[in-house]
Order: sequence, then structure tokens, then C-alpha cells
Amino acid sequence: MNDRRIDYIEFPAADVARTKAFYAGVFGWKFTDYGPDYTSFEDGRLSGGFAKTDGVTRGGPLVVIYAADLAAIEAAVRASGGAIVKETFSFPGGRRFHFTDPSGNELAVWSE
Repeated sequence: MNDRRIDYIEFPAADVARTKAFYAGVFGWKFTDYGPDYTSFEDGRLSGGFAKTDGVTRGGPLVVIYAADLAAIEAAVRASGGAIVKETFSFPGGRRFHFTDPSGNELAVWSE
């Protein structure tokens, strides 16, 4: 059933505790710690982790999160210490914005 499907996604994190607080506060993700330098997350559909690193380089694949209320999530990102790096824009099928988390990872959030 899971053959050839993305099973886990891992991000670097400059500050694991701050990163956990950001994603728990904005998106409601649940975490399991594996020592001070690694935490695993579950968002209800996909699992992944955050590993301690000295620096984060933006680029690579873009993870896109769905939100029913785009404006509420954008406000939560800003309030939780994230930075909007691409303001909300429309595309065929919806709207989205890009943000960086406290470690500098760039993700996007979209809605219809």
C-alpha cells in the first residue's frame, strides 16, 4: 500500500524547540522527541521530523500545506515568528503564500 509513496519528510532545524512550538501553534502538529536534537511530527496524514543543524539553506523541493482558511493560517504564521516570503497570490485552482519557519525552511500554504 505504501510502496513508492512518500513516507516521511525531514527538515533541518536551527532550534528544534522553537521549530516545534511554531508548527504546533500554527498547524496543530503533534511531536515525539528523540533526544534534544531530533523530533518527529505527525500532521494527521504525513509524518516527518526536524533534525538539529547549524544552518538551513533554502531551496530544494517545496512542501505545500493545505488550509481551509488561508488568511487565518497566514496570521498564525506571522504571530508565531514565521516570515512571509511570497505574499498571497492566485493561481488556477486557488491561492497560496510562501513562508519561512524560525529555522529558515521555506514552505507554502494553499487554499481553493
